[in-house]
Amino acid sequence: MPDSTNLFKMVAGRLDQEKFRHQHWDGTFAEYLEIVARNPRVVRNSFQRVYDMILSYGFEKYSLFKNDIVKYNFFADPIDHGGDAVFGLDKALERLVDIFKSAAQGLGTDKRILLLHGPVGSAKSTIVRLLKKGLEQYSRTDTGALYSFAWKNECHDEDGRGGESLEWTPCPMHEEPLLLIPLEARRDVIAELNKTLPEDRRIRLYGDVCPFCRKTFDDLLLRYSGDWLRVIEHVRVHRLTLSEKDRRGVGTFQPKDEKNQDSTELTGDINYRKIALYGSDSDPRAFNFDGELNIANRGIVEFIEVLKLDVAFLYDLLGASQEHAIKPKKFAQTNIDEVIIGHTNEPEYRKLQNNELMEAFRDRTLKIDVPYNIRLDDEIKIYLKDFGPDKVRGIHIAPHTIEVAAMWAVLTRLSEPKKAGLSLLQKLKLYNGKNVPGYTEDSVRELMEENPREGMTGISPRYIQDKLSNAMVSRQAQEDKTVNPFMVLNEVETGLDHHSLINDEETKKHYKELLGIVREEYEDILKGEVQRAISADEDAIKRLAANYIENVKAYTQKQRVRNKYTGRDEEPDERLMRSIEEKIDIPESRKDDFRQEIMNYIGALAIEGRKFEYNTNARLLKALELKLFEDQKDTIKLKNLVSSVVDDETQKKIDVVKQRLIKYFGYNEVSATDVLNYVASIFARGDSKGT
Repeated sequence: MPDSTNLFKMVAGRLDQEKFRHQHWDGTFAEYLEIVARNPRVVRNSFQRVYDMILSYGFEKYSLFKNDIVKYNFFADPIDHGGDAVFGLDKALERLVDIFKSAAQGLGTDKRILLLHGPVGSAKSTIVRLLKKGLEQYSRTDTGALYSFAWKNECHDEDGRGGESLEWTPCPMHEEPLLLIPLEARRDVIAELNKTLPEDRRIRLYGDVCPFCRKTFDDLLLRYSGDWLRVIEHVRVHRLTLSEKDRRGVGTFQPKDEKNQDSTELTGDINYRKIALYGSDSDPRAFNFDGELNIANRGIVEFIEVLKLDVAFLYDLLGASQEHAIKPKKFAQTNIDEVIIGHTNEPEYRKLQNNELMEAFRDRTLKIDVPYNIRLDDEIKIYLKDFGPDKVRGIHIAPHTIEVAAMWAVLTRLSEPKKAGLSLLQKLKLYNGKNVPGYTEDSVRELMEENPREGMTGISPRYIQDKLSNAMVSRQAQEDKTVNPFMVLNEVETGLDHHSLINDEETKKHYKELLGIVREEYEDILKGEVQRAISADEDAIKRLAANYIENVKAYTQKQRVRNKYTGRDEEPDERLMRSIEEKIDIPESRKDDFRQEIMNYIGALAIEGRKFEYNTNARLLKALELKLFEDQKDTIKLKNLVSSVVDDETQKKIDVVKQRLIKYFGYNEVSATDVLNYVASIFARGDSKGT
């Protein structure tokens, strides 16, 4: 039983009082100016802060089909150890970050609404959630620090004599303290600070304080006859940590019933209880500046399904983006500093395009397409996040279970290739970086350019996640503690008849045909693994490889081979070489090229100081394995597995193969037995394709 004292110590050990005090610093305006002088970056605007936050996690560059791409580490979600990681969207995310970069430099994109557009389940919400979470975390660091201020409250005794309390009223929109400096002097201060900063990092502070702070400031200015130094004594500056839960600098708005939308949800509303105290509904002290655009000031605001907003709401967004200002009821334009980002799906965006009344909104919108993955490896990563071995306990997920489900999902998103002789499955493999004879990186780029909308339609990852979950809780999975690819594919096929987003029979028929393609590919994978397990005698492969290389060397150098048993020099063994080369479809007309290629490869390794091993060259290894399998399969009599009687000698050999499947390919006892029985049934019906 856990010890409560130890549990208490575990909690206490996680608390850092010094860090807490640091994050809750407060001081005078003069002390804040000292901080600004040391580190002008604390005055950054929201776009600058978001861009710096993303860069703070670093990035890496790579090339894909001769395109240079930047991968930003932030979108792997280092904050929550990959909990919201985004996979395969590097190009879309690079465009998003480029927009933040230009906005941070004040090049015009800071006056736009960012709109993530894509099919359902394409990670639009996840990207925004990451940005909000990242900004919250960044504000707690020294490099991401920002500050706001509060006003010293006044109180009155029974005789009406004024006094000052120790209570402070924070700026309701947690604004930048430098906005309290009169505009003329503020320009000089900003110019002085910018002298120490590079051109692309210069401070861009705009606007004025909110109506509440303006009222408080003006009243104090009247009291002190324009003495700004006396006014500023009523100000206390404090460190600001952004938090969506506490409604500081991070906001989210989701449209409600279209007939029940109220724009005060965005810009705040009158506090009727305070009207009696202050005598007017236009007194800013009787107004709650707590709309979503108010509280998100200095940070970011997310609009879920933004195009479902009522037109009146969209008008508010036009000013909020272009002029960085909102119009609260009964008050003048109020400045804001925040990133406005929304997301929507394809049908809603088409409605926007067809609505002539929304031309102004379209003009102020930057659309970033967020498609589904069209690279298999990236799609697999999505499912491993939830169904990887570290997440799923007690149930064995057989090899390729997630792979085949992801393969089908990606196939639904690809367009039929226009090139003759290229199948949809081959296209998937090309996109995934695999080699297909006759196609180069330039060919793949052409394929992608022919179909720029690939990934904007197809099956959502959520559908696959649901079917994987269904397979894992099925009776068979609970009894065998194992889930295999056929169980998942059956769930996928059954679910298509009830899929809410598939309305036409043609699409449903096409998707079921793709399931047939995936099943065939999986059969080939299984046969290949069983072949390698049967031929996984390392010593035998080494001997075969050495024999082949010796004969190829003699053949290419026009020499003879010494027969170890007879001691005589003989011609290279053409029959042996061809029996291996034919396994990987090397035609007779290209045998010389292939053999020379192997010798060149060995020579290149030698120059690098590396030794050629039997498994160094992937194509040759495959050929050797297939040759060895061909020589050994009859001795194992795998077809006999489908009969009820297997002799002891054959059973021993089958058990060896099964253990190799478990050791080298990741199967367990149940799934290895299932695979062997299934492949045996293929051989029994005479299907020797690929063997």
